[in-house]
Amino acid sequence: MTDEKQKSPASPSKGDLPHTRLSKRIDSFVDKSGRALSWIWLILLAVVILNVLLRYVFGSGRVELEEAQWHLYAIGFLAALGYGVQTDSHIRVDVIHERLSPRMQAWIDLYGILLLGLPFCALVLIYSVPFVSESFIRGEISSSPGGLPGRFLIKAALPLGFAGLALAFISRLLRVGRRLFGPEKMSEGA
Repeated sequence: MTDEKQKSPASPSKGDLPHTRLSKRIDSFVDKSGRALSWIWLILLAVVILNVLLRYVFGSGRVELEEAQWHLYAIGFLAALGYGVQTDSHIRVDVIHERLSPRMQAWIDLYGILLLGLPFCALVLIYSVPFVSESFIRGEISSSPGGLPGRFLIKAALPLGFAGLALAFISRLLRVGRRLFGPEKMSEGA
């Protein structure tokens, strides 16, 4: 990619959206959480390697390790949702998005967050919290012999991951709002 393409106004980067005080704080929290939780992938890799060695070298697979793999993968994926939105590294239809003006991109982000992102997060949060609390109250454990106890712990990753995603959406919404309606926009006179 050439320097000309990188500086093209038709493809703004995350830094092109102005911050608010609150969006800076939220972004900092989401960034630190995402970076800290990114280490979970190394832990997952170690668990996979250990499980493979135990199974194929020593002929002794462990159910706990297989379940730990699923749990670590779920935590890693759910933790990455908010980080992906905060860093603007999530999947989008760039073929269309990159050809739009920064202002039109901001409008699409605004409506996407308000009509799709935040309502979806709200639904997941509304229904996942009782899901977790019921698991905790019942003392739910794995149905597999030798499986992991405390099934509510992995289920708790669902509302926590979506809370992080909602925070990232709120920060992005504040930044998009500042781009569209903030003092910089007023001084442009359009």
